[in-house]
Amino acid sequence: MAEKEEHAPMPGHLSAEAREHFRNARSEIKKGMKALFPPEFQEHHKEARKEMLLAFRSMIDAAIEEMEEDH
Repeated sequence: MAEKEEHAPMPGHLSAEAREHFRNARSEIKKGMKALFPPEFQEHHKEARKEMLLAFRSMIDAAIEEMEEDH
């Protein structure tokens, strides 16, 4: 699997080591969630997350369209 490109959203604020620990923690939390909840819940959670992201996308698209109309 290809490694993800290293991103530093807050340069100087988080060391590479801290980012690595956060990535590892996220991975372990995901494993714990899979062990705790049945597959049906996991699928519902995934779909709910997708819908939230689509809602954000829609809001961003509407804001961009409004900005473009103002110019």
